[in-house]
Amino acid sequence: MILVLAGTSDARALALEIKKKGFSLLATVVTENAAGEFMETGITVRVGRLTDEEMVRLIETNGIQAIVDASHPFAEEASKNAMNAAKTAGVPYIRYERKSQTFQYGKLQVVESYEQAAEMAAAKKGVVLLTTGSKTIQIFTEKLLGDPDIRLIARMLPRVDNMEKCEQLGLSQKNIIAMQGPFSKEFDQALYKQYGVTVMVTKESGKVGSVDEKVEAAKELGIEVIMIGRPKMNYGTVYDNFSDVIQEIHNKVGSPLTSTQQ
Repeated sequence: MILVLAGTSDARALALEIKKKGFSLLATVVTENAAGEFMETGITVRVGRLTDEEMVRLIETNGIQAIVDASHPFAEEASKNAMNAAKTAGVPYIRYERKSQTFQYGKLQVVESYEQAAEMAAAKKGVVLLTTGSKTIQIFTEKLLGDPDIRLIARMLPRVDNMEKCEQLGLSQKNIIAMQGPFSKEFDQALYKQYGVTVMVTKESGKVGSVDEKVEAAKELGIEVIMIGRPKMNYGTVYDNFSDVIQEIHNKVGSPLTSTQQ
């Protein structure tokens, strides 16, 4: 059995491809919404974050022979736990990651952390649209809220816990865009115009994360972009396409028939 750390659309697609090759799978996701989408594929899903110790127990209990880490490029903790668990349990760790992108735009600046992005946005003032999700939003509210020359608008998934978090942090409803993507360039442009956005903050999540649409929309309107670069992690060998991941599974655990017999 193969353990797949998933949750994103490309991770689900990869899991399906692995299943089509005859391997049995167990997928882990963080949210119930992601689990619901996964269940439609017929793949067994476990919901909730896992520590490395919990992942080791999961490996031992389910006879896991390899971990395929297809988590989001910014899910650092999940990847660290997966690498530690694989080492402890003595199973192969295989990393799949979306291709990175580069952009040619004079008003785009790349920073290394959320904190740097918040500081830069605070210095620029204006209408700041945050498209980095709810997990790190407090870093931005602490820096930007309360400045009369800044309006902070956050776009995030329409979940109750996200709305409650915004309320606790003092971000008013009028400054919350609760929607699930992906969004087209035209949609992003309409949104930028509607709110009078002058600065857009995003992560380098890859093409699947619709980063190119966000940047192109900003570029055509002359809006400044602050992009948070991917965390620098040593995954060992990293693959950015499904066929290489599947070949590596074959190399590490053998054929699906061999895998199910072990």
